[in-house]
Amino acid sequence: MRGCIVLPTGSGKTIIGVKAIEAVNSASLIVVPTLDLMDQWASVLRKYFTNVKIGNLGGGMDDIEAITISTYDSAYIRASSLGNKFSLIIFDEVHHLAAPGYRSIAELMASPFRLGLTATIEREDGMHMELPKLVGGIVFTMSPNELAETKHLAQYEIERRRVEMLPDEIIQYRKNFEKYQYSLRRLGFRFPIRFEKLIMISAKNKIAREALLARNKAMEIALNSRSKIEELREILAENKGIKTIIFTQHNSLVYQVSNTFLIPFITYKTGKEERQEFLKGFREGRYNAVVTSKVLDEGVDVPDAELGIILSGTGSGREFIQRLGRLLRPKTDVKRKAKLIEIISADTREIGTSAKRKKALGSEDMTNSNEVEEEHDLDRSSSHISDNQSKTIDIASS
Repeated sequence: MRGCIVLPTGSGKTIIGVKAIEAVNSASLIVVPTLDLMDQWASVLRKYFTNVKIGNLGGGMDDIEAITISTYDSAYIRASSLGNKFSLIIFDEVHHLAAPGYRSIAELMASPFRLGLTATIEREDGMHMELPKLVGGIVFTMSPNELAETKHLAQYEIERRRVEMLPDEIIQYRKNFEKYQYSLRRLGFRFPIRFEKLIMISAKNKIAREALLARNKAMEIALNSRSKIEELREILAENKGIKTIIFTQHNSLVYQVSNTFLIPFITYKTGKEERQEFLKGFREGRYNAVVTSKVLDEGVDVPDAELGIILSGTGSGREFIQRLGRLLRPKTDVKRKAKLIEIISADTREIGTSAKRKKALGSEDMTNSNEVEEEHDLDRSSSHISDNQSKTIDIASS
């Protein structure tokens, strides 16, 4: 009774947690990253354990019961006093546990039974390698494609649309990217570079700082190209009446999309009541679309959607899987496929970013892909950008 289970969003990880509590039939602690997840777990647990009081630890609550839900922050603070109180500890979104501070929760707990739940266990910093020691290794996993084939999740397809940036954006992108490359050569960096090293020395080295700022500016131009707004306009027109979630990397683009298309937005600044109202309206069909940055990636119960649009994002596989997972709950019409559309700026570093994040799907999920992944390394010149390049569309089906 130790180990981690890796399943995509919407595949029933919470129910697995419920069954684990039933199997152990003893005091259990569930650790979650957000207050929203605390509320969601509490709602499910009250449904299945009608005669048991559910305790809450976090968000101003300090109520410890035989079944208790805690945030990672509260469990970290109280770990030494909670250590001998629970036979079973469930770590939801277990990848958080590997962080240097949070790992002490597992280290200070005497709980013999441990379960980790997540959609993507890997961390960019590689710290997930510590999880087998803290919780147990991966004991079960299934990919989105496997679950779609057995009708547990919706069938899906991933479409990539490349758009040409506007002339002034191309000039500014090229200018900043070339400045970035020039600064790296002055520093004596060999390609490909270790980006972490550049960040570390930028605090004390002016040239490294200039390189980092130029690189970030170039990426900001590519991620937020005005051409993407026009492409988004076309997609929304093609999919009228279809429930759509639009994802971006930066909040500035969230507000721009919201103002342009009169779509409700959800960011970290959106209050709890307002966010719940938007999601309720989305669930009931009063809103056909919502735009967000990272807030809906993890820890929020998002109503079923059929279309997802990534205007911009990072190369994180976890972020990509979480966003795809928002679309995969089974559809009423089992023949209908969910669709995730990526809009990326052609001939920019964003092509490599897109290729990197999709590796998280695994080879079995990309078997039917006709995409040619282009890894635009940091040392690749941007000088080949064509002013006459047309938009191209690539599709990967699963």
